[in-house]
Amino acid sequence: MKKIDFANGKIPISILRATGPMLAAQLLNLLYNIVDRIYIARIEGIGTTALGAIGICFPVIVIIQAFSSMYGSGGAPLFSIERGKGNDDAAARIQSTAYTLLIGTALVLTAVGMVFAGPILRAFGASEEALAYALPYMRIYLIGTLPSMLATGMNPYINAQGYASTGMISVVIGAAANIVLDPLFIFTLGLGIEGAAIATILSQAMSAVFVVRTLKRRSELKIHLLTGEERRACGPDVRNIIGLGSSSFVMQFTNSLVTICANNVLLRTGGDLFISIMTIVSSVRQMVETPIFAIVEGASPLISFNYGARKPRRVIYAVAIMAAMTLVYAGFMWGFIVAKPEFLISIFSSDRAILTDAIPALKLYFTAFIFMCFQYTGQTVFKSLNKKKQAIFFSLLRKVVIVVPLTFLLPYVFGMGTDGVFAAEPVSNVIGGLLCFITMLLTVLPELKQMEKADAQI
Repeated sequence: MKKIDFANGKIPISILRATGPMLAAQLLNLLYNIVDRIYIARIEGIGTTALGAIGICFPVIVIIQAFSSMYGSGGAPLFSIERGKGNDDAAARIQSTAYTLLIGTALVLTAVGMVFAGPILRAFGASEEALAYALPYMRIYLIGTLPSMLATGMNPYINAQGYASTGMISVVIGAAANIVLDPLFIFTLGLGIEGAAIATILSQAMSAVFVVRTLKRRSELKIHLLTGEERRACGPDVRNIIGLGSSSFVMQFTNSLVTICANNVLLRTGGDLFISIMTIVSSVRQMVETPIFAIVEGASPLISFNYGARKPRRVIYAVAIMAAMTLVYAGFMWGFIVAKPEFLISIFSSDRAILTDAIPALKLYFTAFIFMCFQYTGQTVFKSLNKKKQAIFFSLLRKVVIVVPLTFLLPYVFGMGTDGVFAAEPVSNVIGGLLCFITMLLTVLPELKQMEKADAQI
């Protein structure tokens, strides 16, 4: 396996070497999430209703992903910092602690989800018509909770060891399988929406097997389930992983919360049709946001490693390159969305009734898309440098403090109806994104300059 040199390689080249495979992996992971919707929307007779049902299931799926992200994004920067310090034993212990936490959490989530799937989906805005499709999909999907969490939660540890291409392969395996299996189960075998769920869990299982096998047999630092003695002594690692990972968890969980609120408001102000439109808009967002996520996740191990190795100039340079890359991409994509919204919408639905209302909704939702880059950059720096409080605060600020209240205020108090739901996002991007980025500049840069000054005096 080829390895990226975080300590000595040229910063732009290292970021690109990490981002390239990461981008390919994330694009394929995106297919994992949206290919079901593309096929489901084309099921004859029920496509639009079934698509809305998947939108109702989406918050549950995001919550599962939030736990994966907590252990992956929470543990991987700590893992990289310890490796930068030369503490490989501590890094290996953090990795295996995250692995054990992930398995235990997956089993609990599966049990809870199976028992309460129906009430949860109703609470999330499912009408009785949508529930007929959402409930079977959700129960089958929950069977794959463990492999799903293993595949996404442990993959960051492969990337954190410098093996970005291997991390990409784990996603390629699952995504390619899902693309092949989806039409087979949905159309050829005639299983419809249940077939989409079966294809997804089988694909996730293939990815999980590859990830676990790689970390058990091929990586430098190998994973194992903690022994009884190790579990009794793992308290500090658990607190650190969950503490830092809480920012990623909160960000994902609040995305789910926003979707729940939006679906409930849209059901009352626009009906099931607008829940389907929100599902399409959310899918487009996932699609265009993926390269930004790949860039920041590709840069994160580099930032963490050099922070642990006390190389502040490399950290500052990596942050600058990361910010510039995300801004250039976001500017390009914003222009494309404004110019060709119908192209992006048509990927997910060919229903003309949806297209008429979805175009203005999409344009409104993405009005301030470029400001999302500031949120991503600031959040990634806080997470990579183990700044738990800042990372959690800004995760909560944008979604819970800004988006959720606006999702209710704009439609009802300001009389904007469905437009108010879609307008809440750009307002949060501007306010939350700028505050996060400015705070990062005012707090992190002085610390790094102080570190450089202190090392120069030694």
